Amino acid sequence: MKIPIIHGYIDRRILVNFTADPNTVQKIIPEPFKAKIYKGKAIVGICLIRLKHIKPKGLPDFIGISSENGAHRIAVEWEEGGAIREGVYIPRRDTSLKLNTLVGGRLFPGIHYLAKFNVMEANNSYHIDFTSSDNTSISIDAVATDHFASNSIFETLENASSFFEKGAVGYSPNNEKYEGLKLQTYTWKVRPLEVQTVHSSFFENESIFPKGSVQFDNALLMTGIEHEWSSVKRG
Repeated sequence: MKIPIIHGYIDRRILVNFTADPNTVQKIIPEPFKAKIYKGKAIVGICLIRLKHIKPKGLPDFIGISSENGAHRIAVEWEEGGAIREGVYIPRRDTSLKLNTLVGGRLFPGIHYLAKFNVMEANNSYHIDFTSSDNTSISIDAVATDHFASNSIFETLENASSFFEKGAVGYSPNNEKYEGLKLQTYTWKVRPLEVQTVHSSFFENESIFPKGSVQFDNALLMTGIEHEWSSVKRG
């Protein structure tokens, strides 16, 4: 089902990024997607995003809805129209908004799990945790900084920013197929986060990611971004 263009605001978006073994990652993504490799590693992560005033484009902001959301992401490439495209494959989505769980996989791409979010933000410090309806859990404590992670595979903030900006198209599984959304931000600006603690039961599940196959790399912060979502069909 093709959705109308959705307009709203990214009040806060944290990208928590990990490096992973490419062979391990390839086992959990469907054809035609292939893990996008950066310096010999696959790149996976979590997007923790608070959306505000989400509604069909052209309608007034006051009728829009707001929610906290989490998405596990895998950077991928695929061939389409004789060219190599890139984006992200999203094996699971979690949300604070029950409406998203009802329309996910019907109106909005991908099945959404209902989750209880706990968010605390003050003085450029961020704590976010959630536990989902199937007991998937995530937590992060971080503080905004001017210094990009010195041991990151990306080496510089500019390299990391460019890599993740290209992942604007995201595909999610829906029964026997997968459906996509394209994110168009009116501006693109990230700043680094210094992470004190991070936990993801998904990436720590050794039946999916054997011990040592995934490692935290860096985290990025976006705030106050006007944006649009539009549907993309494949599968």
